[in-house]
Amino acid sequence: MKRLFAGFAAALLLWTQPAAAQSILRDAETEALFNDMSRPLILAAGLSPNTVKVILINDDSINAFVIGGQTVYIHSGLIAAADNANQVQGVIAHELGHIADGHVVLADAGYRPALGISILSLVLGIAAMAAGAGDAGAGILAAGQTAAGYKAAAFSRVQESTADATGAKFLRQAGISGKGMLTFFKKLQSQEYAVGLQNIDPFAQSHPLSGDRIATLTADVSASPAYNTPLDPGLEERFKRVKAKLTGYVSDPKTTLNIYPASDTSEYGYYARAYAWHKAGYPDKADAETKALLAIKPHDPYFLEVRGQILLEAGKPRDALAPLREATELTRTEPLIATTLGHALIATEDKSNYPEAVKVLRSAVARDDDNPFAWYQLGTAYELSGDAPRAMLATAEQASLTGDVPRAAYSARAAMAGLPPNSIDWIRAQDIAMTSMNEIQDNPGKYKKRR
Repeated sequence: MKRLFAGFAAALLLWTQPAAAQSILRDAETEALFNDMSRPLILAAGLSPNTVKVILINDDSINAFVIGGQTVYIHSGLIAAADNANQVQGVIAHELGHIADGHVVLADAGYRPALGISILSLVLGIAAMAAGAGDAGAGILAAGQTAAGYKAAAFSRVQESTADATGAKFLRQAGISGKGMLTFFKKLQSQEYAVGLQNIDPFAQSHPLSGDRIATLTADVSASPAYNTPLDPGLEERFKRVKAKLTGYVSDPKTTLNIYPASDTSEYGYYARAYAWHKAGYPDKADAETKALLAIKPHDPYFLEVRGQILLEAGKPRDALAPLREATELTRTEPLIATTLGHALIATEDKSNYPEAVKVLRSAVARDDDNPFAWYQLGTAYELSGDAPRAMLATAEQASLTGDVPRAAYSARAAMAGLPPNSIDWIRAQDIAMTSMNEIQDNPGKYKKRR
């Protein structure tokens, strides 16, 4: 098993999720913010915060969607476009409306207009026109102008309007202002104006035009007792931080440095530039930005995390241990941060650090068992510690999560051969082996070449 050193800025972990077939960004600070922003809305929807997830997608378009289950996907482009956390809460409320109203169930049942629900249905056409491809843009905006197309679009528009109303209700019940929902639709409306409403056939669109949505929602949202509730200053502060670090991570470094120039001595500026310089390959400059962050807040776990990450990826894993240990302790062993600490412990190539790496990584996967990177690191720690059977079990877990079914089956069987029969780890290996073998037997053609 080869050791894996993460790419730049891996405090934001990035991989392709097979179920969604899109790149998912995982970041401890962002996920904590999403959890706190969405929790009152999820409860208002009568859903469980333990089962509903809000996940960040690495995509610069202004979108959010639901695909089966109870997961809301938010595009990074939407975070970049939003002015405040309350606008994002309005989007989340809308998507929870789809879940609560059963639109995803309808999609799974075979009628699929609710699949991949987007906030801005015109984004492709608008992007094409903005790029100068007028004919192509007009073609996209005119798509679906058949009887069947109009019927499907009308069905989808009804769902979108219903989800708007339901989302507004959830905001009201949660005591959260709906101003953000209205102002975000106004932001989208400005993009429609940029194209020209005369170029848009409203009957061919899967979503109502933003102006119609605003007109329909304004009276209801304005009548809410929560309408003039002040924005939560804590959430707004955290949102600005997340937006800054996300800009540094996903944007070209030159773009980030234009948005957050050296003259910006706020913590947002330091945060964004730390990621930008790291991404551009200037570890010393990146480290200087993290030192400035820690001068402002010496014990902020996420500032400690990014400093440890930069040191780790600059080839200084021993120096990374102190900030990562403190970040892990401050967040009560937050699994993503703990995974980075485990990675750093392994990267020291010091045998005395391997037992701690195993302990930390076992705790991480116990709290977040769908993180392939954490399982990979745990497998490495076991292998370096001489525990081959558990290294194979961790490999089986990672392979199962990444869709490598033959490797999962092989590794699980190998783990069973070396683990104490009927132990917890042996039973888990047996479960993976049986599930993987059933999958292979049910789809022999799919795995024939890979065996």
